[in-house]
Amino acid sequence: MGVARNLFYRQGIRAIGVDEIVRQAGVTKPSLYRSFSSKDELAATYLRAYEVEFWERFDQAVAAHPGDPRSQIRAFLTRVGHRAVQPDYRGCGMTNAAIEYPEHGHPARLVGEANKRELRRRLRAMAAEMGAEDADTLGDGLLLLIEGAYVSGQLFGPGGPAASVAENADRLIAASLKAR
Repeated sequence: MGVARNLFYRQGIRAIGVDEIVRQAGVTKPSLYRSFSSKDELAATYLRAYEVEFWERFDQAVAAHPGDPRSQIRAFLTRVGHRAVQPDYRGCGMTNAAIEYPEHGHPARLVGEANKRELRRRLRAMAAEMGAEDADTLGDGLLLLIEGAYVSGQLFGPGGPAASVAENADRLIAASLKAR
C-alpha cells in the first residue's frame, strides 16, 4: 500500500497504472488483486488511510486548545500552511482525487466528498461556538481558505501564499466576530 500511496499522491491516481504499482512494490498482479478487488478500490483504500491521518492532525489541533475554537483553527492552519509550502507538496490527496474523478459515485471521489462535508460541518460548528453572527458563512470561508492553501501550495511552493493561511483565517474570523 505504501508504494501505491506514494505514487498516487506524487503523480495522481489516474496517471499510475497497476503495472507500475506492482513493479515498484515487487509484487505480482494476482497478489495485488487478492488484497484489492480493483484499482478503484486500491485508490479508495489509499484515501481512507489518508483521511485517518487528516483527522488525526485536525484532532491534535483541537485537543491542544480545549474550548478555544479560534486557536484550534489557527493551530490546524498553521500546520497546513507550513506543509503547503514544502517543495514536494502535492496538495490534499482527497481534493486531488475529487478533481481526477468527476464521476459522482466513484469510490475514490466518495471518500473525498465525505471528508469535505465533515470538515465543512466541523468548521461551521466551530464558527458557531466562537459566536459568529453568520457561522455557516464563516465556516464556508474557512473551508475555502483551506482548499485555496492546498492548491496554491502546489502552484507557488516555498514563499507562496499558503504560508499565510492561518493569518488570513484569523483575520476572517476577527471580521466575522466584529459584525456581531
